[in-house]
Amino acid sequence: MQPTPGIGQPLKDGPPLNFDTYFFLAGLAAFLVGLSKGGLPAIGMLAVPLLSLAMSPVKAAVLLLPIYVISDVMGIWLYRRDFSAPNLRILLPAGILGVFVGWYTASMVSDRAITFMIGAMGVVFCLNVWLRKEANARAQAPHAGKGWFWGTVAGFTSFISHAGAPPFQVYMLPQKLPKAEFAGTATIVFAVINAAKILPYQNLRPYAAETLWSAATLIPFALVGAVGGAYLTRRIAEVWFYRIVQISLFGVSLKLVADAATGGH
Repeated sequence: MQPTPGIGQPLKDGPPLNFDTYFFLAGLAAFLVGLSKGGLPAIGMLAVPLLSLAMSPVKAAVLLLPIYVISDVMGIWLYRRDFSAPNLRILLPAGILGVFVGWYTASMVSDRAITFMIGAMGVVFCLNVWLRKEANARAQAPHAGKGWFWGTVAGFTSFISHAGAPPFQVYMLPQKLPKAEFAGTATIVFAVINAAKILPYQNLRPYAAETLWSAATLIPFALVGAVGGAYLTRRIAEVWFYRIVQISLFGVSLKLVADAATGGH
């Protein structure tokens, strides 16, 4: 696989984008990644589709991984006291397992099929919550079997396209945790998953110096996003926090289903 182009180089077939357009899209994508690490997890899934306007989705995923890793450090610091330990004991090993399943099957699995599966899960989950009025249902406790399943799926889909949020949320949202605890658990889980992806990505999609330099220029956008995401998370009313997460999940999931159906990005 060819290394990701550096700044200013042609990023996809057709006329090359000018630097300003590329930098705007890349900076916005990095900012969204930061927001997700600050406590709005589904928002980060918009980063790869957005950056795919400037380059192929595979190259976008490669370029954004260092941004995710750097943002994870900030996110862990922001939520160092807010997390669900019982869920972490289940989801962390499950997520790592999912990463290695993704690595092992990378050449066998269709990106289009995975895209459809991720989107369909998110859509079905949101419709189930809204149509069954789950807001009045009793909160569920952490469950080892469900956690291992959805955690493995989250690690797998995160490896494929940084799209681990829907399966994570399918498992976590029914628990109705306090919003800071939910956000902190998501931040720690995906920090570990992203760290586990570094060596497999380097093995399958080697980084060039230009790629790392391109990623380095985007770090300030991600850090600002992480602080902004934490600020918003702590100030949004809990009912609206979960509505925003669910609506974001539903919108991103519909986009993924449409992409899979049309073969677009």
